[in-house]
Amino acid sequence: VTRGLPWSWTVAGIRFLGFAALVAATCLLLRLHAGSPPKLPAGAGGALGDSLFRLGMPAFKSVGLTLIAFAWLLVGTQLTLGFTWKNLVEKTGMWIHRGIRVCARIAKESGRTFGRGLDQLKRLRFLRFTPRRSRPVPRVRTKSAAKSKVAAKKAVTKIEPVPKVKTASQRRLFDLKTPNEMPDLDLLEDQEAESESGYSSEALDAMGKQLELKLLDFGVEAEVVSVLPGPVITRFEVQPAAGVKVSKISALAKDLARSLAVISVRIVEVIPGKSVVGIEIPNEIREVVRLKDVLGSKTYQDSSSVLTLALGKDISGDAVLADLGKMPHLLVAGTTGSGKSVGINAMLLSMLYKASPEEVRLILVDPKMLELAVYEGIPHLLTPVVTDMKEASQSLNWCIREMDRRYQLMAALGVRNLAGFNRRILEAQKLNRPILDPFWPEDALEPASALEKLPLIVVVIDEFADMIMLVGKKVEQLIARIAQKARAAGIHLILATQRPSVDVITGLIKANIPTRISFQVSSKVDSRTILDQGGAEQLLGHGDMLFLPPGAGVPVRVHGAFVSDDEVHSVVSDWKERGDPDYLEDVLAASTGSVAGEISLTGETETDEPLYDEAVAFVLESRRASISSVQRKLRIGYNRAARLIEAMEDAGVVSAMNSNGSREVLVPDRDA
Repeated sequence: VTRGLPWSWTVAGIRFLGFAALVAATCLLLRLHAGSPPKLPAGAGGALGDSLFRLGMPAFKSVGLTLIAFAWLLVGTQLTLGFTWKNLVEKTGMWIHRGIRVCARIAKESGRTFGRGLDQLKRLRFLRFTPRRSRPVPRVRTKSAAKSKVAAKKAVTKIEPVPKVKTASQRRLFDLKTPNEMPDLDLLEDQEAESESGYSSEALDAMGKQLELKLLDFGVEAEVVSVLPGPVITRFEVQPAAGVKVSKISALAKDLARSLAVISVRIVEVIPGKSVVGIEIPNEIREVVRLKDVLGSKTYQDSSSVLTLALGKDISGDAVLADLGKMPHLLVAGTTGSGKSVGINAMLLSMLYKASPEEVRLILVDPKMLELAVYEGIPHLLTPVVTDMKEASQSLNWCIREMDRRYQLMAALGVRNLAGFNRRILEAQKLNRPILDPFWPEDALEPASALEKLPLIVVVIDEFADMIMLVGKKVEQLIARIAQKARAAGIHLILATQRPSVDVITGLIKANIPTRISFQVSSKVDSRTILDQGGAEQLLGHGDMLFLPPGAGVPVRVHGAFVSDDEVHSVVSDWKERGDPDYLEDVLAASTGSVAGEISLTGETETDEPLYDEAVAFVLESRRASISSVQRKLRIGYNRAARLIEAMEDAGVVSAMNSNGSREVLVPDRDA
């Protein structure tokens, strides 16, 4: 009770009273139960014990005095030593629990050793009494990334080199006299000196043992079979015991993070090719992945695709690349500060290090007017960086017109994609038999021009949600149409948003863009919206991402490559010195007529609708202002027919809706 208190006369008095009670209880118990030895005149309890015995015996008898003596003994011990019985019970239980755990671990290790001995004995007997055909390979318990392959590498599609064709460009607008050599990697910053960013082997072994004990505390029996240290996180591959569900381990993510004193723990339920469960724990000091290190890797240098995107490194430190031509479109999401904008810059720079303006042209849409403005003036641009949403709608509609024009050219030449079209053009140029434009007007004064090689077109929209807020949901239809058909025409989309909600990333967009990248998001709902599964809410931010390749159901964890603003300015300045931009004015120019497949995103009235005049003529002729009649007559949808009737109301052709739901035609009949 008085343990830890400063010395005072009160504390000393309490200790003295406790000691006196302890002595009195001891003397009384000795007098009661030790008898009276002949050499001791007052008995075993001495004079004090004999006096207490004589005073209490008539009233309490022997049993009562024994109980009183034990009570004095307990109180005197507590007051003398200064402890509480509650703490004593807690400490005793803790030591008993530790002893049981130690005994259980010793028994478990003994069982493993015994099991390994039996396996070795069986193996030796098998080798002794069977012909030597193929020796079985013993299972090796690896403890480092060097002895085990990372499962994430199997999920990433390997980029196969394809032959690169260097030919002339499309028309005069695509004819740019730029050098074929790419910018020097020295423009990028070098990788920092390696530091102790991960854990030592002893620390990894200790963490593996601690992880097993923590799982055992939560009622999950599992064994750490492999440890894969990486630049940012360390993955522990855990083999659950028989009958343990993976969902039970996944539910312990926050509890494990708390018990291991880390910011977050991510549970990988399925690792392709393995029967283990991955538990990813962040390193104490994370390594910064530089873009120069990824672009200088052998994988990137050997890739011949001009649309190779450098994403970063996987958990084992290997470079992770993706081919935009095989995706064929990409959807990126992540909250503010998650590294989304840096990731977009890394993708653009990786294309600028692979492709010349003759091979790839860019259309950059930046509603925020901040992120992509730095690329203004590079020769890869088809048009200046688009910041106005009216111009954005015109540029996207131009993509649809260009897509249809390319399909017509490919159909005329009998090829299936843009690569086949360029190959046919190259073969004709080698034979000195240029292919003339099959759609050249017959009444034109100039002779038909020869077809040239067509470049790939990449459209990058930095903030897709902002564009939907300013333009409207009609942009969804346009994006979906480009995503459905533009792959063979060589037009690719990269959409980025920091608000991955269902009203922005709709089911129509997700169905047409299966390749997705999710940086850190705020909730599991946002993670399910972008990836159709959780996990992105447990990322560490600053470039940590989950990459879902096309056709794969398991995302790959990638640590994104960091690129600074100075590096972006250096590469952009290098390309500006190589050539001036040659913009295509038709991209931002409004179309002069109605082209099939175009969608108006500029908020114009429905009087500009091609069917408006025909709908007005039908209403005036039939004298019926009914939405259903206009819908049946023009064979259009109900919403479109309703907008036409509302436009007629605004123009004064029909009246507002009456109480019975009918409308009157206000324009007098011509025959009347």
